Amino acid sequence: MSKQARDTLKSLFSSSIRADLLALLLNNPEEKFYVREMATLLRKNPSGVKRELDNLEKMGIVTSKKVANLKYFQAEKKSPLFSELKSLIAKSLGAAGALKAALKTSGAKIAFIYGPYAESEDADTVDLLIVGPASSLSIDGFKDIEEKFGKKINPTILDESEFKSKRDSGDPELEKLLSGNKILLTGKL
Repeated sequence: MSKQARDTLKSLFSSSIRADLLALLLNNPEEKFYVREMATLLRKNPSGVKRELDNLEKMGIVTSKKVANLKYFQAEKKSPLFSELKSLIAKSLGAAGALKAALKTSGAKIAFIYGPYAESEDADTVDLLIVGPASSLSIDGFKDIEEKFGKKINPTILDESEFKSKRDSGDPELEKLLSGNKILLTGKL
């Protein structure tokens, strides 16, 4: 490995903000995000997000484009590191982390994994409950995750009013899900 490659790798994983940005951008390579949007999605300080984006841009891993008064960033798909980094991020996050990253931009209010996978990651099926507008959820994004991790993803989508109604009425099926083991991906229960 050359000194330049070693230095790039060393600087690449030096911050948690950078790792979160890489996960977001590499798992959504077609999307463009502006700094405050990413800071909100990742729940990070905008100045730290901006600093890390500038560093990633200098490394050639992200590109930016100014539109009006906003600077949009996206993964540089032509980077020689793109596919390797995407694979590395996916492996380090696991199926739950990859789903969490995919759901960040979906508009889901609550999402969690339940069932056998929540108890043991050896399970072949990932049962996923998503609360949010069905129209903004892309199930196609799950296909990549299924292939990458060799897991069947079984999503159940409820809109917010349906979830609230079932929870308030004490729906036995929902109560069972909420009281069992789960891996919370986004939102609060």
